Amino acid sequence: MNGEKTVSCLGPEGSYSQLAAQTLCPESRVLLCKNFPEVFRALTSGEAEDAVIPIENAIQGGVLQNLDLMAREEVYAVEQTVLAIDHRLATKAGVRLSEIRRVYSHEQAIGQCSEYLQTHLKDAECVFTDSTAKSLSLVDETSAGIVGAHARRAGVVLSAENIANEKQNYTQFFRLRRREEGLPAHSETVFFCAVCEHRPGSLLALLQAFARDKINLTRIESRPIRGAAGEYRFYIAFDGDLADVRIQNALMSARAVCRTFRILGAYGSAKR
Repeated sequence: MNGEKTVSCLGPEGSYSQLAAQTLCPESRVLLCKNFPEVFRALTSGEAEDAVIPIENAIQGGVLQNLDLMAREEVYAVEQTVLAIDHRLATKAGVRLSEIRRVYSHEQAIGQCSEYLQTHLKDAECVFTDSTAKSLSLVDETSAGIVGAHARRAGVVLSAENIANEKQNYTQFFRLRRREEGLPAHSETVFFCAVCEHRPGSLLALLQAFARDKINLTRIESRPIRGAAGEYRFYIAFDGDLADVRIQNALMSARAVCRTFRILGAYGSAKR
């Protein structure tokens, strides 16, 4: 297509992931995928040059499926953007709340709007969908959806106000590239690791590698190791440029106390 690049992301049309992809890759064709494994496959197979995924929400925390997919696939995070999340209740025009029997949306969106649902739709069944945008297509005379404020569909109206428990809600998205394209030096770095021994103090030894050089850790999250019950690896993010000698020394020290160690990305924020 005349050299046009492609970026994969979670669909359908109107998803927050699509908005993030258009922010991070404004010149690229957007390939909408049914689920996150498809987003990664499009990138690793070469069907797309970039992939955009949500990685953390300010309320719900990490998108754990994507953390695990990043650890398994040969990808790097090379850029990030943060989108404000504004959840609205979508209903058929003229339908009253008392007529709603089901509420469709992504699991995280339903969790983020739990107080509204308990107050106004406590008898409605909550049904999880692959994305908030998907729920828009399921709205009918007895079903509502929780969608982004930007969502549009003929005959469907959105609530006048944001229905989320916390109005100041944001989601961080990563732009991913294939690993063979190399890792840039940027202001934030993330990596996965598993410490050498499953014993008291092993995590402390890892963290001290950064504390000694006064490197600010911005996130740490544990994920279970497949086939090793009760053992975990750690997803860690910190402020620092890979070109900085302090960062290089800290990473070398961290690697020395880990049995597996892999940098997952070095990224700055999208400047648009």
